[in-house]
Amino acid sequence: MGGAGKGTAPPANKKQKSVTGTSRTVAVLFLLPALVLLGALVVYPIGYSLVRSFLSDSGGGFAGFDNYKALFTDDGILTAIKNTAIWVVVAPAVATALGLLFAVLTERVRWGTAFKLIVFMPMAISMLAAGIIFRLVYEQDPELGAANAVWVGVHDTFAESSAFPKAHPGQQSPLRPADGGAFLTKDPVHTGQKVALPLVGVAPEDMPDGAAHAKAAVAEPGRITGTTWQDFTRGKGVGTRNAVDASEFGYPGMTIEAVRNGKVVESVKAADDGTFTLSAKADGALLRLPAANFREPYNGLEWLGPTLATPAIIGSYVWMWAGFAMVLIAAGLAGMPRELLEAARVDGANEWQVFRRVTVPLLAPVLAVVLVTLMINVLKIFDLVFIIAPGSSQDDANVLALQLYRSAFADDRPGIASAISILLLLLVVPVMLFNIRRLRREVRR
Repeated sequence: MGGAGKGTAPPANKKQKSVTGTSRTVAVLFLLPALVLLGALVVYPIGYSLVRSFLSDSGGGFAGFDNYKALFTDDGILTAIKNTAIWVVVAPAVATALGLLFAVLTERVRWGTAFKLIVFMPMAISMLAAGIIFRLVYEQDPELGAANAVWVGVHDTFAESSAFPKAHPGQQSPLRPADGGAFLTKDPVHTGQKVALPLVGVAPEDMPDGAAHAKAAVAEPGRITGTTWQDFTRGKGVGTRNAVDASEFGYPGMTIEAVRNGKVVESVKAADDGTFTLSAKADGALLRLPAANFREPYNGLEWLGPTLATPAIIGSYVWMWAGFAMVLIAAGLAGMPRELLEAARVDGANEWQVFRRVTVPLLAPVLAVVLVTLMINVLKIFDLVFIIAPGSSQDDANVLALQLYRSAFADDRPGIASAISILLLLLVVPVMLFNIRRLRREVRR
């Protein structure tokens, strides 16, 4: 009678089901298509690449570890490895730091949501489009590239560029070339003398906006007067050489120095009409137009040159992915217990101490997720480098994923390309294992 008690085990022939009521057989059947695709698209390519990395480029012979030796002896591949290491260290850290900063600060402003939307918006742009955008941003010409337009504007605010970079003396000029690109008068000047300093080489339309029609100097007793002007008039046979004509313009702001025994005894700047006046201190001196008058205009930095190409491209990557980091960190920040922050403030901690000792430690799991995700992402960075870096500096900005493409398709070295792919896999695996262990620790908690 009591054989059907509470502790009776289920019948042995009944299939075991999961908590959702699904049998193991049904679960395997549903997983089978995914497993087949996983094998075809992941496992098989990895296995094939591993085998191919030990074969020669033609695929007909066994190369042993020669392809792997080439990874650490070929200068181009070594550059790619070095740049990839820079990417892995710098790009995720900067993007995560900016994301943390944005997430914390936007909590304190009313328009924080709008700011987050703007910062996150680049994530909606493809890498191809972002590469084209930043290729234009980093153009060398300040009139085309936004980066150099800003940089040149800041530079010229503190160090004004010359308006006459191509100006030089013409034929039968009283000026002669001097050291460093300056020009000197051939003869000393004396008080009561009026001096003509004609130059050519600047087209009338390129003259500064403040330039006025040149005016011939008037001799003054006890002073040295003169004019420096653009000795050029459009039209054949029009105008008199080394003489001020009505249609010619003065050089406004041109610096004129009086030099005696190698020392500058007086310096003045020409007026808008090119006229200038020196005191008796310049008597017997040579007049010099210093090289600063003819300095080439500052054109900014060579953002995509060999030196700055990698930092510039990393900057474009951070522009895209800082929004991703900000959104994840903001989500972690929203779930943070506020009573801990308030308790720290009550105990006398200032905002920086609260941020450093409470906020950041509590956000450590989220920060780890962002860092690991971005590290895996930058290991396979390809399109930004390929699009932004010009051909002249692409070797200097090279990374492993780009080198894999170039070895496989441009250089026709599939053995080297396969070895690079296995190296990338080996670099990703430790990061993946770290992420898995971290997730398991989170589950145990």
